[in-house]
Amino acid sequence: MAARAGPLCDGRHDDADQRRPRGPRIPLVPDPHRLRGDQPARLRGLRRLPGLAGPREALRPQVGRLPEGRDLVSDSGNPPTSSYGPIGRMGGWMAGHFKVVAIAWAVIALGLGFLAPRVEHALSGAGWEATGSESVTAREKIDQNFAGMSSSALMVVVHSNSETVKSPAFANTVKEATAELKADSRVTDVMPPQPGVSISQDGKTAVIQAGAAGDSNEMVFAADDLKTRLHELQGDGVQVSLTGASGMWSDFNEANRAAMMKSELISWPVTLAILLLAFGSLVAAGLPLMLTIIGLIASAGSLYLATKILPVSIWAMNFALMFALALGIDYALFIVYRFRGALFGSKEPVEQAVAETMDTAGKAVLFSGITVLISLTAVMLVPSPAFRSMALGIMISVIFILAATLTLLPAVLGKLGPRVDKLALPWVHTGEHRSAKFAAWAERIWKRPALFGIPALAILLLLAIPVFSLKTGMPSIKVVPEEDGSRIGYYQVQDAFGDGAPGAVQVVAPQAEAARVVAVAEADPNVARVMAPMPGGDGLAMVQVVPKSDPSNRATGSTVERLRAELPPAALVGGTVAENHDLENLLSDKTPLVVGVVLVLGFILLLVALQAPIIAAVGVLTSLLGTAAAFGVAKLMFQDGNLSGLLGFESQGFLDAWGPVFFFAMIFAISMDYTVFLLSSAKEHWDKSHDAREAMVGGIAHSGRVIFAAAGVMVAVFFTFALSGPLPPKEMGVILGIAVLLDAFLVRLLLMPVLLRVLGKWAWWLPKPLDRILPNVKFGH
Repeated sequence: MAARAGPLCDGRHDDADQRRPRGPRIPLVPDPHRLRGDQPARLRGLRRLPGLAGPREALRPQVGRLPEGRDLVSDSGNPPTSSYGPIGRMGGWMAGHFKVVAIAWAVIALGLGFLAPRVEHALSGAGWEATGSESVTAREKIDQNFAGMSSSALMVVVHSNSETVKSPAFANTVKEATAELKADSRVTDVMPPQPGVSISQDGKTAVIQAGAAGDSNEMVFAADDLKTRLHELQGDGVQVSLTGASGMWSDFNEANRAAMMKSELISWPVTLAILLLAFGSLVAAGLPLMLTIIGLIASAGSLYLATKILPVSIWAMNFALMFALALGIDYALFIVYRFRGALFGSKEPVEQAVAETMDTAGKAVLFSGITVLISLTAVMLVPSPAFRSMALGIMISVIFILAATLTLLPAVLGKLGPRVDKLALPWVHTGEHRSAKFAAWAERIWKRPALFGIPALAILLLLAIPVFSLKTGMPSIKVVPEEDGSRIGYYQVQDAFGDGAPGAVQVVAPQAEAARVVAVAEADPNVARVMAPMPGGDGLAMVQVVPKSDPSNRATGSTVERLRAELPPAALVGGTVAENHDLENLLSDKTPLVVGVVLVLGFILLLVALQAPIIAAVGVLTSLLGTAAAFGVAKLMFQDGNLSGLLGFESQGFLDAWGPVFFFAMIFAISMDYTVFLLSSAKEHWDKSHDAREAMVGGIAHSGRVIFAAAGVMVAVFFTFALSGPLPPKEMGVILGIAVLLDAFLVRLLLMPVLLRVLGKWAWWLPKPLDRILPNVKFGH
C-alpha cells in the first residue's frame, strides 16, 4: 500500500527521512493526545480502516505488521526499532522498560554499595615485586628460616640529639617500643639494638627490628596499627619512628588517601561546571555523574570482594576512580549528544531516538570500551601482584561503566525524553548534533591541510624526542611526605650507619658457603660493610651486606648484579634493594611485549570497527605518537625537574619504573577512545555519501564537540592530582592530563583530520580478501 502525503500520513521528506531505508507504509493518524481543540473536518468523516472497531480507534498510532509480514513505520515516517542492529534494538528495549532496568541497577548498587565503604581498609600498598624472582624466593626463605627478618620486617628507629642509649629516658623508650612490638601477633621475634650492629657509634641512634609473621601486605597493615602507638612513646627529647619497606608503604598509603580525597573535592565541582557548559542543561549534565557514581560504587564493592581472594593494591581504587569518571563522562557525552540530535533534530519518537542513538553512538562506545579493556588486559602480562591488581581495578570500573552506558543510560533517556534538556541554559539550541563551528573548522583544514598538519606533527615529534633519554627507577623514600615517620627514620638511619644502611642486601646461602659469601661481598667496591653470618633453619645462613650507595642509586642495583655473578650458585640475593631491582628489570623486559600486544590488538579492533585497514593503522600510529609526546613531557618534568617548584615535588632523577608500562596502556586506551569516536562518525558519513570530504567534515562536526568537552573535563580532573602531596599520584595526574591535552587537541582535532584529507578515499579502502572475512559493522542503518 503506497503512502501519500495528507492528513493521514506523515509525508515528510526531510534529511532524516532520506537517510533511512523506506519501508511499506499504511495511513496513520496523529496520537489523539497530541490533538488540540476540535478535530479537523477531514478527520470527522474518517472511514473505518481494516481491523479497527471505528474512527476513534483509528486515532491511535498502529504498531504491528502488515498481512504479508512486513514491518510498519512509525507515525513520523521513520523505520521501526526492529530495523536496527542488536545494540540499537537493545537500547530501544531498555528505553521502553525503565522500571525493570532501574530495579536491576538499584539491586546492584545497593548490594555492592553495602560493601564499598570497607574497601579502603582492605586494600594494600605492597605487592611491588616480580613474582617468581630470585629476590622473592630469598624473602620467602628468610621468613621461614630466620624469624621473618626479611624485607617485610618492621624497623623502629629511636633517636635523640642529646640523649644516648645509656641514658634512662632513651633506654626506657627502647624498652617500651620493644614491648609494644612483642605484643602484636603479626610480629615474630624482636631483635633489640646491638652495639656495633644497630646502635650508632655516638649512641644517639638505635634500631629495633621486628620479624614478620605475615606476608608483605599484612605487615603494611601492622605498620598502620603500630606507628601511632609507637609515636606516642616519644618524649624527653627522644624520637620514635617506624620505617623500613612496610613503614614506608603505610605512610605512602595514608598520604595517598588524603591526596585522593583532596583531588576529589576539587574535581567534582569542576567536572559538574564543565559538563553544564558542555551540555547546556543541568539534567543532561547530571547523566555522566550518574554513570560515574554507579560505576564507582559497583567497582568499590567488587574490589572489596576481590580482596578476599587476592591482595589488591590501593592504586586499584585510585585508577578505578579516574577511569570511572573519565569514561563515564566520555560515553555519556557521546550518547546524550547523539540522542538530543535524534530526538529534537530529526523529530523522532523517544524510543526510536534511543534505538538510533545506541545503534550508532552506542556501538562506538562498545568498541571503545572493548579497546580500553584489551589495552589493560595487556598489563596482566606483567607478573607482579601490584600491576595485575591495578589493571583489575580499572577493568572492573570500565565493565560497570560500559554496562551502565549500554543499559541504564538508554533507559533513563527513554524515561526523560524531551526533559533531558530541562533546566537548560538560555543560549542552548536544542537538537544541534552537528556543530556548525566544528564543521567550519574541518572545512578550513580541508582547504589548507599543510598549514595545520605540519605544525601539529612538528610539535608532537619535538615533544617525543626526550623519550629516548628517559630513565626509570623504583620509587624512593622521596615519594613519602617529609614529615612522615618512615622518611624521618630513613634519614636518621643513613646519618648514623651510612647511605646504604636502610636497604641492606640480604644473601641466603647454605651454612657451608657462608664464608665464601662474606669474602665475595667484602671484595665488592660498593660494599661498606658485611655483617657476620646469622645461622638459621634448614641449614641456611643469612649475610647482610650494606652498600655504600643509597638504595635508589643505580650503583646499588649494579652491586646486586655483581654479587649474583660472583656468589656460589646456591646463594640467593634478596632484600628491598634486590626486590626493586628485579621488578625494574622485569618491567624493562615486559614493556616491548605489552606495547606490541596493545598496538596489534588495538589495530585489529579498529579494523573490525572501521572496515578500513589504512585508517585503522593511522589511528593506532597517531595514538602511539601522542603517547610518546606525553612521555617526552614527563621526562622533562619529573626526570629533569622542570616545574618542580611550581608543582611542589622533589625530582628523583627518573620516572617511576611502573610508569612506562602502565601509563602507556592507560594513555593509549584514552586516545583510542577519542579515535573511535572521531573515526566512527567519519565512517558513518562515508558509508552514506562515499565522499571523503563529507566523511572528514561530518565526522569532525558530529564528534568534535564531544571530544572537546570530554577532553576538557578529563584534563581538569587529571590536573587536580597535581595538587597531591605524594609524587606518584602527582606523576599520574600530570602525565595523563598532558596526554589527553595533546591527543584531543593536536592529534584528533588537527593531525587526524589532516591525514583524512591527505588520504582521501584511500582512507576507507577495504581489500576484497578482508571484506570477505571481516564481520559487517555499520555505524548507522
